[in-house]
Amino acid sequence: MASAALLLPLLGAAPSGAVAAPPAPDRLQRAFADASAEYGVPSSVLLGVSYLQSRWDGHAGSPSVTGGYGPMHLTDARTALAGSSHHGEGTEDPRGDGARAPLRPRSRPAPETGPPPARLTTLPRAAWLTGLDQAALREDPAANVAGGAALLAAAQRDLGEPLSGDPADWYGAVARFSGADDAATAAAYADDVFSVIREGQERTTDAGQRVALAADPGLAPDRAQLRRTGLRAAATAGTECPASVPCEWIPAPYEEFGDGDYGNHDLGNRPASQRVRYIVVHDTEGAWDGVLNMVQDPTYVSWNYTLRSTDGHVAQHVKAKDVAWHAGNWYVNANSIGLEHEGFLAEPDAWYTEAMYRSSARLVRYLAGKYGIPLDRQHILGHGNVPGPTTATVAGMHTDPGPYWDWRHYFELLGRPLVATAGPGAGAVTIRPDYSSNRPEYTGCATRGEPCAPHGSSDVRLYSDHDRNAPLIRDIGLGGAPTTGVNDLSSRVSTGQRFAVADRWGDWTAIWYLGQKAWFPNPRRQPAAVPARALLITPREGLESVPVYGRAYPERAAYPAEVPVQAVSPLPYTLPKGQTYVAGDKVPGEYYYAADFGGASHRVVTGEDLYYEIQYGHRVAYVRAADVTVASPGR
Repeated sequence: MASAALLLPLLGAAPSGAVAAPPAPDRLQRAFADASAEYGVPSSVLLGVSYLQSRWDGHAGSPSVTGGYGPMHLTDARTALAGSSHHGEGTEDPRGDGARAPLRPRSRPAPETGPPPARLTTLPRAAWLTGLDQAALREDPAANVAGGAALLAAAQRDLGEPLSGDPADWYGAVARFSGADDAATAAAYADDVFSVIREGQERTTDAGQRVALAADPGLAPDRAQLRRTGLRAAATAGTECPASVPCEWIPAPYEEFGDGDYGNHDLGNRPASQRVRYIVVHDTEGAWDGVLNMVQDPTYVSWNYTLRSTDGHVAQHVKAKDVAWHAGNWYVNANSIGLEHEGFLAEPDAWYTEAMYRSSARLVRYLAGKYGIPLDRQHILGHGNVPGPTTATVAGMHTDPGPYWDWRHYFELLGRPLVATAGPGAGAVTIRPDYSSNRPEYTGCATRGEPCAPHGSSDVRLYSDHDRNAPLIRDIGLGGAPTTGVNDLSSRVSTGQRFAVADRWGDWTAIWYLGQKAWFPNPRRQPAAVPARALLITPREGLESVPVYGRAYPERAAYPAEVPVQAVSPLPYTLPKGQTYVAGDKVPGEYYYAADFGGASHRVVTGEDLYYEIQYGHRVAYVRAADVTVASPGR
């Protein structure tokens, strides 16, 4: 973690002063052309690098999670956000298993560090190279583009390469621009940039600027330049990553430290012993170096992978066969792989880079293919979609990666874009608002009760009637009245989630949610959801309601004598008669007993009872298959 002296409070508010007229819609496009002419960098290279950094967005002068500004993501460590991992906050036990005492993470102090790495100080260097004021580089997109061009030109000269007009001659400079300190990460970054250039891109930015990059399908960069960058080889041995993902092995320690206690994960034999069913997306709530320090502490918790924001670099910590302690629900942990992304839930303008989104999507595609995990929101979960395993744990569960994670774009990168899969009048919908224009009010990002900065969001607000003035939907498991708090999931659905339709009224749609009819605006011209095909379940005939569970555990008779019986305890919710819910997998009741060091007594207990995973509220849940029937194939 960068030294405390450099981690000053966030300075990323939009520039103050008189309101200026909006810039011409082609100003940013012209800025790329001007910077290309001034610094001798091909405009396609500038546009490709900028797209991978920010998708050409300026974010109104606000910094990313690593203190990066503007379309070129020029970094300034003085405004990088700091924090401790979210696993150390709240009441959630990340392991989530009653068979042993709850783990309360306690990390060792971060070690003293020297100056921040070069990847976090590109903005001051760009100021030195261009003579431009640092404030201009932060706030003026045209100046920011010029700064990025100056850095690329300097990298090209450092490599002894000419300022060529042929983009194929800039592979090494692009690799160096990534800020990566290992060759694999730098190469993956450069490969992505040149892929963007080959394919071409066109979009309207967050400031209304139309930017286009013409496709150059025959472009073949000189990858041999990578050898001249002097970058180290990463410690890739033992990692479980596709060749397209830069990955190094930084193991989480499996150690015993007295009184039978141990950490920070459990040995397993997946998928032979049990299936890997889920991938859980987290954000770190901390900076890269500090988070890596925490996961290497045996008294702390663990997850399988961490992804860096600046360049998409990946560190693996726990093998996929083993069970990391990350989701707060032992059933989910035993059936999942956890990915931590460098970021902050309650910082709407602390944006994630395109490089990290792409690296994460490639890793998830690889893991999903390897373990047969469907690419949908009932299997690719946010930490905030994981249910509390028992009633007592519901209120303490975590909510990351939060409403500002762009699930719609993420699924496009996964190769599974969220599209309508049924016709009008279908019995289910997929939540799919336009991220940029969907801006529900949130509070509590900086100060409790105070509004957060307006920002695009993946979440849609739910009301008790087809009226924005109606009360918000209440979650009885959380207690208290629902709020617009950024961490309050009571009355929110998230992009990609599917729900059964309960009713329609003009431009409003109602869904079954937490046992209630929940309404949201869904106008035809700017829909928040699209028709979906889904398997729908409802209580079996003769039952007024059925219990809802936070874990799919076996029945008592399934446990051998040497394994303590785990309670099949319902949550404080029910699935009432007449309501329907979207069902995902039909899974066996299963419990992984792992309460000692070494694994000698570890056992997977599988019962006769079957469960359906359902999209019950913002979080998924489980119902016994014997309690429900298929209401509709969801055509």
